[in-house]
Parts: sequence; structure tokens; C-alpha cells
Amino acid sequence: MSMTDPIADFLTRIRNAGMVHKDRVEMPSSKLKRSLANILK
Repeated sequence: MSMTDPIADFLTRIRNAGMVHKDRVEMPSSKLKRSLANILK
């Protein structure tokens, strides 16, 4: 599966996990994703 928009994928994974009440999401990491996660924390 190729990802053309990793930030959209990141946000979608977080949204989907929230909809099923998960408190943890695993995904490929990058500096940008870690920075966004800290902002959203």
C-alpha cells in the first residue's frame, strides 16, 4: 500500500482509533508526525 499523503493517513488513524475508544495508535513515525502528536496531545 502506497501512501501519497502521510499526514492525512496519520490524522485518519488517530480519528479511527478515537471512534473505537482506543488510547494507543501504532503507525510509521517521522519528526513531523511526532511534532503534530505533541501539539495534539
